[in-house]
Amino acid sequence: QVQLVESGGGLVQAGGSLTLSCAASGLTFSKYNMGWFRQAPGKEREFVAAIRRVGVGGSTFYADFVKGRFTISRDDAKNTVYLLMNSLKPEDTAAYYCAATNALLLRYGDRYDYWGQGTQVTVSS
Repeated sequence: QVQLVESGGGLVQAGGSLTLSCAASGLTFSKYNMGWFRQAPGKEREFVAAIRRVGVGGSTFYADFVKGRFTISRDDAKNTVYLLMNSLKPEDTAAYYCAATNALLLRYGDRYDYWGQGTQVTVSS
């Protein structure tokens, strides 16, 4: 079956960096658009970043609150999507999830077909 497995979360101080990875299996990874979402306790899930499959422009998209700090990338040879997180803030604390979709609109979670279990990111002040 399709499986997405996130890794790389942890505890960091404000201003620090983390790189999250999401390894995909059970699907043709190169044909899927990939996204990152996050959810903090008591809050709704929110869009973080997305990257289109190659051959459809290779475009990336970011939420305003991470633009300039986070970078999404993918390595189709490794079936993996990454989220490079710099200048982390306490408000970035959340469970981070990767997801896969064939849809063209990538900012909305209900357009994604597959989801990982999440990896926790905690940023201390």
